[in-house]
Amino acid sequence: MTDTPESPTPSKLPTPAEEMESLVNSPPKPRSRSTVAGESPLPTTAAEPDLLAAMTETDDFQHLSFLHLSRFGVRAASGQESRLGMSEGGILSGRADSPLNLLVLGSACLVMGIGLGLNIPILGWVGAIGALLAALRILAPSIGRALAKLISPRQWGQVFAVLGLGVALWGLVQLTGLADRWQYQWQMMNWDAVGALGEVFGALGQILIAIVAVYVAWRQYVISKDLTIQQNTITQQQTIDSYFQGISELVLDEEGLLEDWPQERAIAEGRTAAILGSIDAAGKAKIIRFLSRSRLLTPLKRDRRLGRAIFDGAGGYEEDREHGVRVIDLGVMLAKADLSGTDLRWVDLSEANLFRANLSYCDLFKANLSRCILYEANLRGADLKGTQLFYGPVATASPRSRTDPPNYRTGAHTGAVVEGANFSQVQRLSEEQRYYCCAWGGEKTRRTIPGGCEGIPNRLESPQPTAS
Repeated sequence: MTDTPESPTPSKLPTPAEEMESLVNSPPKPRSRSTVAGESPLPTTAAEPDLLAAMTETDDFQHLSFLHLSRFGVRAASGQESRLGMSEGGILSGRADSPLNLLVLGSACLVMGIGLGLNIPILGWVGAIGALLAALRILAPSIGRALAKLISPRQWGQVFAVLGLGVALWGLVQLTGLADRWQYQWQMMNWDAVGALGEVFGALGQILIAIVAVYVAWRQYVISKDLTIQQNTITQQQTIDSYFQGISELVLDEEGLLEDWPQERAIAEGRTAAILGSIDAAGKAKIIRFLSRSRLLTPLKRDRRLGRAIFDGAGGYEEDREHGVRVIDLGVMLAKADLSGTDLRWVDLSEANLFRANLSYCDLFKANLSRCILYEANLRGADLKGTQLFYGPVATASPRSRTDPPNYRTGAHTGAVVEGANFSQVQRLSEEQRYYCCAWGGEKTRRTIPGGCEGIPNRLESPQPTAS
């Protein structure tokens, strides 16, 4: 029985990938190729490079970037070399080791040498021109490849456009007669005046160089100053942190109870006085806030035998303004100190000596300044909302006295000494504070208090009422 040939089914048609794999795995030779589904068959007589180009134009073969084109006899030349004619066989083709090129170059050099040696100009010219052409013939491929790497085909067009623009401008200058005019102006120019003008510009250049040098030196100074300030700030903060740690270890025992034995207080006050004299206003404010919030500046009620602070039953220590003992007594540590523009909210500076201290533009919200010496202090622009200047009623309150003890019920001798202080432009000054400052500030202070002191008697000049 004769086998009947089966008709090909679509499932047995070779796929594009199978066709490409067969091309890669088989040796290159002319052969027919099955028609790819959906495409017209390629001619079997076409060259293999054309066959490969036709196949790679389809989307099915774009992913086969691993193909070795050399197996199909195709040279992988860049598009730029092809367009510039620098691929093999182009107009700039040539090799430096070509015997013909080397023979022509050597012969031309020999002819030029003979012409120069025998004083025959025609031979010299022929040899020189021949050597030049032969050398250019050898160097043309290398020069072309270098230019192809430096300048793209699109940039070549821009280069020629710039050259054309220059030629066009030169032609317009020649046609309009501007060249003759410029030449005439050039000949008629007073070169002595030009030389003098050049000297002027040279002097100006030297002045500008000197100005630039001064500016550079000034910038270096500013940068150096900023770096020094930053370094000093870091060093100061490290010093303050060490102080905090030392005071904390000094005033706390193993059980965590606040101590105030005389030797501990003396060492703590000595450390505080030393550091307050070596830091700036912001550092002083940090020290004061730390000591105040740690209750080290507040007079606390003490056990007379053990010297320990007594609890108030509400999670804190009980104050004793009349007989309490402070762990650290600031005394005169802040006299003439600069605390301007700092944050002193809620701090306890009672009984501190702030003689001629600079408290301008400080935030003194809820600060305790009772029995504080503010003689000739500067409080310009400070925020005095809630600041305690005295205890008791304002009508019977009076500044501290060297001889009389304070009476915290009537306010006698519990107030701050505000004589000669500057209260100009203070913020949020209450009526009681204004009355107290006008009554006990004297004429110099009364002139600086916002709102004036009209109708408020000057207690420093009039007889003082006796406190009951």
